[in-house]
Amino acid sequence: MPPTAPHSARPPRRSRSRRAEPHRDIAPTAAANLAPIPNPAASTAETSAADTEPAADFSQLGIAPDLVRALEAMGIVRPFAVQAASLPHSLSGRDVLARGRTGSGKTVAFALPIVTRLAANPTPARRRPRALVLVPTRELATQVAATFEPLAATVGLRVTTIFGGVSQVRQERVLANGVDIVIACPGRLEDLLGQRLCSLDDVEITVLDEADHLSDLGFLPAVRRLLDRTPAGGQRMLFSATLDNAVDAIVQRYLHDPVRCSVDPATALPARIDHHVLTVGVTDKAAIVAELASGEGPTLLFTRTKYAARKLARKLAKDGIAAVELHGDLAQNARDRNMAAFRDGQATVLVATDIAARGIHVDGIALVVHVDPPAEHKAFAHRSGRTARAGSDGTVVTIATADQRSDIDKLVRLAGIRPTVTVVSATHPLLAELRGPKAPVLDQPFEPAALRPSGHAASASPPAPSDRRGPGRSGPRRRHR
Repeated sequence: MPPTAPHSARPPRRSRSRRAEPHRDIAPTAAANLAPIPNPAASTAETSAADTEPAADFSQLGIAPDLVRALEAMGIVRPFAVQAASLPHSLSGRDVLARGRTGSGKTVAFALPIVTRLAANPTPARRRPRALVLVPTRELATQVAATFEPLAATVGLRVTTIFGGVSQVRQERVLANGVDIVIACPGRLEDLLGQRLCSLDDVEITVLDEADHLSDLGFLPAVRRLLDRTPAGGQRMLFSATLDNAVDAIVQRYLHDPVRCSVDPATALPARIDHHVLTVGVTDKAAIVAELASGEGPTLLFTRTKYAARKLARKLAKDGIAAVELHGDLAQNARDRNMAAFRDGQATVLVATDIAARGIHVDGIALVVHVDPPAEHKAFAHRSGRTARAGSDGTVVTIATADQRSDIDKLVRLAGIRPTVTVVSATHPLLAELRGPKAPVLDQPFEPAALRPSGHAASASPPAPSDRRGPGRSGPRRRHR
């Protein structure tokens, strides 16, 4: 793997913080480059990001003025490529199969047509939602809800999340009071349907977010059962950072004459990511990981197992680094607390497993470290896509021991990247460059602050980002290294 550039040529790393009626004025570039395809697996045609570069604002795409203002209040002024490409078709009721790399604005791309269509009749029925968004993880459900809520509130629609790991009492109450849009993980939604506490008979629009993951064997039977319970004539949309043959089982059975909106190559990662593979000795690996984790943050570390994530996070916290863990063994309140700590800057490091990668949408992550390499290149793309979001820069580091090098070489080749490969020790100067400025060391093991009480915690919007080094930060006192 030839390097993209010697590491010394990189600029110094900066500190890190952060079916409606047809609509007129369809963006000509998007409309010209997209076409219905009955069998996406058989099609090799791709629409490049350059071809679908947005040339219109949201109002020209048919979005109502009040929703445009709501988008502006969220800091979204002009449509990203996947939004400009898909909205003319989704707003007119077409089934859509859309691919856009992580951080490309896919959530807004399906939130807008749902809110626009349902706004014509904003009176919810008890236990009978009219739009369903299926997601693979609890964290992703919460993140998607945070995007929906300000848009839905603008037009008088109600949104809720449904997932396991929490009491279902609140979810029962919200459904009984009436809700328009449900964002759900398959398992808990099936439980509520089995208890007759929810019905999908009135669902007009169904979205599969992270469609490739929902098409995996572990999710596929439940996803099929849920789709079978939605009306056959409803609009269906699939969105993901990767779309491959694993999605075909869903597409062939449930989508009718879909429009395929592929605004990135199949293996595309954000162009502003600087990729590195660090070849390390087994005895040096722990010290190298700790050095990379010791920056001002935010830094995201990935391990392959829940046990490894827990062990690493607690070791870093014990050593004075503000680190928290995220994996499937945590109770939901602990997951919410740790994500909130990472998002608002209490914690500078989040140690997560692959499954959690699907729910981490935090702007400002500038360093992602694959402590353990993922099992396949799609997971590599999802992990790496947590950085360089919304046009920012990012760095991805893959740690490789000698026995892992051949597997990692294959992984990055399939992912379509050309990383800089460097043999490093625990004192190599490249580590400081990748890490950025060092954070002060805590004088006691880090513990995230408790979440503030909320009457609707399962569907609450995540806390707003804050200055990670500004005044008023809570948490343990720090001593400088």
